[in-house]
Amino acid sequence: MSQQREAIDTYLLRVMNTLLTERSVTRAAVKLNQSQPAISAALRRLRDITGDPLLVRGKAGMVPTEYGLQLLEPVQNALREIERIRFQQHNFDPATSIRAYRIGCPDYLNALFVPTVVERFREAAPTATLEFHSLGPSFDYELALEEGKLDIVIGNWPEPPEQLHLSNLFVDEIVCLMCNTHPLARRGALTLEQYLSAPHLAPTPYSVGQRGAIDVHLARERLKRNVVVTLPYFNVAPYVLAKSDLIFTTTRSFAEHFARLLPLSVLPAPTNFPPMQYYQLWHERSHYSDEVKWLRGLVTDAMKTVSEIAPAV
Repeated sequence: MSQQREAIDTYLLRVMNTLLTERSVTRAAVKLNQSQPAISAALRRLRDITGDPLLVRGKAGMVPTEYGLQLLEPVQNALREIERIRFQQHNFDPATSIRAYRIGCPDYLNALFVPTVVERFREAAPTATLEFHSLGPSFDYELALEEGKLDIVIGNWPEPPEQLHLSNLFVDEIVCLMCNTHPLARRGALTLEQYLSAPHLAPTPYSVGQRGAIDVHLARERLKRNVVVTLPYFNVAPYVLAKSDLIFTTTRSFAEHFARLLPLSVLPAPTNFPPMQYYQLWHERSHYSDEVKWLRGLVTDAMKTVSEIAPAV
């Protein structure tokens, strides 16, 4: 008769997920706030339950086995379902919430928006956790919303996905930012011809198949600017401008914020760019969730009070 294997519980699921993602008993212990012997003991139990080593030694440390990698997705799905069951509250009170809240947010909002949201969040939900996730061309934020890996996404795409819910957050004016020693800065204004022929700095698109609002507008006018440098790190742009002859087209709040910190000048845009509209997106799966409703309201209120948001185009 074969020996009956031990049942797997939530703790072991969390340990397995952390071990397979961190690929280190030491790092897993730190992340789970456990001792290394406790994590090692849990790994032994997991090996007995699954009948597989799960992690084996490689040249650069521990690596998951083939079966371990196959288990990662179902383990993560199970943990999300357990979280939904555990944290769904009929009389939701953020002050007692222990849920993990997740926001997808381009890095251009980090300078002022994120501190304000964190401040409000910690005041209202001191026992909950808040995670910000960067957006990039390789990250499918629509799928992340659908699968519950994100609760909301903040964006400014000219054409947001129609299948997602949307609420507007704020609107900002488009301006040009450049070093205050730039020859065009000294004139105090730009002609359209000067703007188009000057070298430009632009952000790397943070969504696959999406062009920035600036280039979308110029294309509609059958115009094209001379982009010679692109950056995936939006908040590095002002520091590049301070040491170059580049022009950065952005929103007034972002430009004026960094013009107070660095030797930069803000000039009006030489053409009538449409105002930049920012919004938050969420999936139907969380539309009626009290927790996510509260998070959306917190983000909306934070945006209203932050007049100097650091946005991008």
